[in-house]
Amino acid sequence: MEKLVIEGGKPLSGAIRIHGAKNAALPILAASIMAKGTIMIQNVPDLSDIHVMLGILRALGCQAELKGDAVIVNTHGVHQFHIPESLMSQMRSSIFLMGPMLSRLGKVELYQPGGCAIGERKIDLHLQGLAAMGASIEESGNKIVCTVDELEGAEIVLDYPSVGATENIMMAAVTARGMTTITNAAREPEIQDLQNFLNAMGAKIIGAGTDTITIEGVRELIPCSYRIIPDRIVTGTLMIAAAVTKGNVTLERVNPSHLTSAIHVLKRAGVQITINGDIMNICAKARPKAVGWVVTSPYPSFPTDLQSQIMVLLSLADGASIIKETVFEGRFKHVDELSRMGADIRVDLNAAFIRGVSRLYGATVEATDLRAGAALVIAGLAAQGTTIIEQIHHIDRGYEHIEHMLSALGASIERITPVRAE
Repeated sequence: MEKLVIEGGKPLSGAIRIHGAKNAALPILAASIMAKGTIMIQNVPDLSDIHVMLGILRALGCQAELKGDAVIVNTHGVHQFHIPESLMSQMRSSIFLMGPMLSRLGKVELYQPGGCAIGERKIDLHLQGLAAMGASIEESGNKIVCTVDELEGAEIVLDYPSVGATENIMMAAVTARGMTTITNAAREPEIQDLQNFLNAMGAKIIGAGTDTITIEGVRELIPCSYRIIPDRIVTGTLMIAAAVTKGNVTLERVNPSHLTSAIHVLKRAGVQITINGDIMNICAKARPKAVGWVVTSPYPSFPTDLQSQIMVLLSLADGASIIKETVFEGRFKHVDELSRMGADIRVDLNAAFIRGVSRLYGATVEATDLRAGAALVIAGLAAQGTTIIEQIHHIDRGYEHIEHMLSALGASIERITPVRAE
């Protein structure tokens, strides 16, 4: 298995461009099958999750290829409604195919999705929303079969502002007959990006970014070209990495409005942040300050996907802080790994109590999920000595060649690939 080896203690410096958002690209790739023809999607990151989605599109009959940062999808050949379990087990976002497949073929046969083990993430809201639009749903063990003659618009109230359910229902509603209203919809920027992509193909959607989304069904969609938004979680990760290493880093092609809560927390910790359009500079010259409370919650509150990374900064802060995780109950698995590096953290139910220490120490640790892996990379950059991170396939799901990204900023980080015996 590949590993990352990091020699810590070097301040990050320099400038780097942020790649496209994984969490925007995946549902947009899924939605591409709803239009017959050739679609170009630009600013797509080269990630393992993206390659899994492309594999699923090919299994359905598409031609799909990543060239540079652009994906070209030819959807004329879509005919298969069965999504292989071997692909679904690798990535939770494969569930996004439900809405588009019902729209295109009226049937989809798939399995419970895989992905990071960060707590229970049911798909009940997805299924309830599609059923409200007329879909017949049969579940047998791990297998799910959805069929419909014609999707019908509906008024759907989500019990929780689930990003995935909001997006799946949006996609199904685009070609449904009549009007669909989603109340208590998720408000994330990635949902706004999906709305903009669908509208570019001829959909009629308003309200993404608010808690009420309205979709007027259309007969068909047409192919288009589209550019994905920058990845706000990668941006936030690099902001925190710059802060903990007492660095001076400029991030280009960012959208600061997507990171208001993270910027607020970092400024409270004493980090200097300067914004000029889509360029952001992060400068930290001193030990960070404790911030009291950080509470994760759906957008626009502090994102759960930056919880493990901000924990590293607070582990090195002057004073005590508390992180309360309200989104996923299994998202503190990185605490044991950080503790092995010298962090002083105690977990009680969904709260982590952090007493800042003056330094962390290199150790051999394991990435238990995507964002936990990113946190361990940050910790390794700040630590004294050598850090070895195992199970880095998790990190590759959300960060494009993270070792190249950080090396460009002066980090001493290397990917080690074991040599196979002949």
